[in-house]
Amino acid sequence: MKLKEYKSKRKFGKTPEPKPVPHPGEAQLLFVIHKHAARALHYDLRLEMEGVLKSWAVPKGPSQDPSLKRLAVMVEDHPFDYKDFEGIIPEDNYGAGSVIIWDRGFYHHPSARDRKESEKLLLDGLKKGDLKFVLEGEKLQGEFALVKTGMGEKSWLLLKKKDRYAVKGDILRENRSVLSGKTLEDVSKANPVKSSGQKINRIRLREAMESEDLMDAPVKSMPHGIKPMLATLVKEPLDHPDWIFEVKWDGYRAVAEIRDGNVSLYSRNQISLNQKFSPIVEALRKFRFEAVFDGEIVVVDDQGRPDFQMLQNYQKSGDGHLVYYVFDLLYFQGHDLTNLPLIRRKELLKKVLPSSPKIKFSDHISKEGALFFSVVKGKGLEGVIAKHSQSIYRMGRRTRQWLKVKTKLTQEGVVAGFTEPRGGRKYFGSLVLGAFEGSELIYIGHSGGGFSMKKLKEIREKMDPLIQKKCPFKVESRSPAWRDCSGITWLKPELVCEVAFHGWTEEGIMRQPVFLRLREDKAAHEVVKEKPGEEYR
Repeated sequence: MKLKEYKSKRKFGKTPEPKPVPHPGEAQLLFVIHKHAARALHYDLRLEMEGVLKSWAVPKGPSQDPSLKRLAVMVEDHPFDYKDFEGIIPEDNYGAGSVIIWDRGFYHHPSARDRKESEKLLLDGLKKGDLKFVLEGEKLQGEFALVKTGMGEKSWLLLKKKDRYAVKGDILRENRSVLSGKTLEDVSKANPVKSSGQKINRIRLREAMESEDLMDAPVKSMPHGIKPMLATLVKEPLDHPDWIFEVKWDGYRAVAEIRDGNVSLYSRNQISLNQKFSPIVEALRKFRFEAVFDGEIVVVDDQGRPDFQMLQNYQKSGDGHLVYYVFDLLYFQGHDLTNLPLIRRKELLKKVLPSSPKIKFSDHISKEGALFFSVVKGKGLEGVIAKHSQSIYRMGRRTRQWLKVKTKLTQEGVVAGFTEPRGGRKYFGSLVLGAFEGSELIYIGHSGGGFSMKKLKEIREKMDPLIQKKCPFKVESRSPAWRDCSGITWLKPELVCEVAFHGWTEEGIMRQPVFLRLREDKAAHEVVKEKPGEEYR
């Protein structure tokens, strides 16, 4: 048995890999392909010959596409019993890492009539550096060849021949073991003592890098100062097989740019959030790749419900659990992903996003939007975002490829002025609110409810520096909702708040608006009247 090199590299008391034992020949020659997350992720092609498994490491993995040539580096022979090995090679051992049986089956020479003739022809091909064989595996089928490159004794190319099994699809997407159904990550997580979180993250990153999704994504320099894609408000949830549905998180929309350990975290109106949410920045800084994320920063309570008030006070109080929910991947390792379908961007995001208590993947469900909306509403959450699964990312655009359905009517308003307080109230009476139609600010209502004494004081302190004599509304835009403007103190239209209300009047005024919160993450010029559309398309 030619296993001297195999034995010399292994400490059998410390690794679960099989010891060499004699192997009697069987009726058919077998092959196995291991997927191995060692120092670098790779695939090991093993072909039975002369009682051992002749082995080649294939860094990029096999392909069913005849146009692709894969480097295959010949390594030491492995014992026949290695065909059944799956598990973890512990640290401080040769090849330490997780191993799964990615594919297996029988194989033979294309011209052979039986095992004996097949093995003879295969050995002849091996010696000549031109080894032809037919695989009958669970994933790989058809004729292949291993051809020496002339770049050294160990350097070969793995090629797929043109036959009825030749296809251009990405066979590596089938990333589960044919033995156990597990992924490399599953194997690693099953034994956390032997597998560190860093190694699991490396597995995810390398699987993403080997994905042929990136072949469709052009190589570009990282974009900066991205304005996020926006959703259109609709009245009702929908069920549709082409749409996916996410929770509408009640927080700050945030884009994160990560490069060389540097992080830029900013809001939809380009305000830096690095200092305000430094724990998120520190968590992102540990990611060892280039990426641009789109997501929402929230603070959740102990039950996992987002709390916007805690989010606004987080820098001072530190109360609650700060989380950045990431729902989109716009750029990754030199590739622009914005023209890939959303569902592929999310699949890639799920692969690459490392495990972190402060950075979470914002998952989704498919098809059943109405049921999902009902569950979200029952939990007291803000709403649902519906997205077409094939939508591309349109920076700064509000499209009907992304829709939002709220569990209650809310509207953002520009604080254009305030009335004087009455009775025992202090600081101010009502906020005078507006929204933009083009370049004009139009009146949309007064909001006098929903304020605590603390909030009245806080808002008055923010309004005082903005006081001006001029009314920010165009005269022709004023509503008959107020008869006398003399009791109103006008403001520069810069502050933005959010109110809950009960619908719109015929004059375009909100019914019974109640103050919810200030929106420091929103720019005044972005505030428009949101009226839900009737349908999606």
